[in-house]
Amino acid sequence: MDVTPKPSPLAVLAEAARPEFEAFHQFHSAAERADGAIPAKYRELMAVAVALTTQCQRCIERHSARAREAGATREELAETVFVAAAVRAGGAVVHGLHAMRAGFGEPGRSP
Repeated sequence: MDVTPKPSPLAVLAEAARPEFEAFHQFHSAAERADGAIPAKYRELMAVAVALTTQCQRCIERHSARAREAGATREELAETVFVAAAVRAGGAVVHGLHAMRAGFGEPGRSP
């Protein structure tokens, strides 16, 4: 029986596209650096909001935990959820305006 551990899915991806992975890793590290102008707590809450709108489960878990570690309160995390939801909903409304224009001309006017 072979007991050789299998590489992680991320390691397989990294090996298959090494230059792209390295460039992404550098970018990701720079964006999440601790010495930036934005304090870690706010950086992580922003990351949570983005993760919620992109629906990245791993990102939601990671950045929510890191936000708490950086001092975010339960209330701040809860408000972040609703800020993200409102911005996402606002985007749907704006896209709805585009749909109205495409289907019927300017909103309130016939084509």
